[in-house]
Amino acid sequence: MPDPAMPDLPLTVRFSASEGAWDAWAPALQAALPGMRLSRDGDPARFDAIIYAPGGDITDFTPYRNVRLVQSLWAGVERIVTNPTLTQPLARMVDPGLAQGMAEYCTGWAMRAHLGMDRYAQDGVWRHGQIPPLAPARPVTVLGMGELGRATAAMLTAIGFSVTGISASGRPVPGVTVQPVTALDQVLDTTQILICLLPDTPDTRNLLDARGLSRLPKGSWIINPGRGTLIDDQALLRALDQGRPAHAVLDVFRAEPLPADHPFWAHPGITVTPHIAAETRPATAAPVAADNLRRAMAGQPVRHLVDRARGY
Repeated sequence: MPDPAMPDLPLTVRFSASEGAWDAWAPALQAALPGMRLSRDGDPARFDAIIYAPGGDITDFTPYRNVRLVQSLWAGVERIVTNPTLTQPLARMVDPGLAQGMAEYCTGWAMRAHLGMDRYAQDGVWRHGQIPPLAPARPVTVLGMGELGRATAAMLTAIGFSVTGISASGRPVPGVTVQPVTALDQVLDTTQILICLLPDTPDTRNLLDARGLSRLPKGSWIINPGRGTLIDDQALLRALDQGRPAHAVLDVFRAEPLPADHPFWAHPGITVTPHIAAETRPATAAPVAADNLRRAMAGQPVRHLVDRARGY
C-alpha cells in the first residue's frame, strides 16, 4: 500500500506507453502525485523518472542519465528487463485492482470446472447422477505464489478449496500448503485444477511439457492466465486428446492476438479468452506508481524492484 507519510517532492516524469494510454493514465497519475510534471516528450536529461508500458516510444534508455526509477505499469516486465540500455532501477507494477481481477477470473473458471457446469447441456437429458464433490475434496494447485498467486489462493481457500501453492521463495501463505518447484511432479499427480500464474523466464518456459502434462489426472483442468510460454503448445494439444487434462482455459499465448487459424480455436478441450483475465487499472495502480516515485526521489527503498537476474 502507498505510504501516506512519504512527502511529495518536485519531479519531472516521462510517460512512455502505447497510443491511447495517456488519456487513461495521465489524470489518475496527476491526481495521485499533484506536484509531478508529467509529459510524453522532452529533453531526456531533465527527467527524474519514467513511467513505462510496452508499446511506448522509448527503446534506448541511455540518454535518461538522471532517471532514478523506471516504473512499469505492467506486472510482467519480460519485454523490458532484457533491454541492455536499461541500467536504471526498474519496478514492476503490483496493483491491488489487477490482483483482485486475476483472483476473480481464476476463481470463476475454477468454480466452472469444479461444478461441471458444461455437463448440463439443455438437451432434455436428466443428468442427476453427476454431483460434484464439495470444495475441500477438490485439490487445486496454484503454480506461482507471487502477488497474483497469493490473491487467487486466498479467494479459493475462502470458498473451502484445498489449495497447494508451488513457490520458488517458499514463503508461507495462510491456509495454503506451499511446496517448492522440485515437488511439482508429485503435486501434479493429484491436482484436479491447475492454475498457472508464473512469470516468463528462462526457467519457466515450457515448464509444462509432455512429461509434466501426462502426470495430471484424467478429468483435470488447466487455467492459464499467466504467460503463454509456460505450456508447450503441441504437447498440450496431444495431452488434451488423451484426457490429461480434460480441458484448458487459456488467456495468454505466444503470439497475440491468437491467429484465427491457430488449432487452439478449434479444439473442443480448449476455451480461449482474449487476454482479459486481469488489467492494470489506473484508479488503483496510479497511487502505487506515485508512492514508488516519492520513494525514489526521497532515497527510500522502492517497492517491487525487479531482480534482473531472475527476470521479475
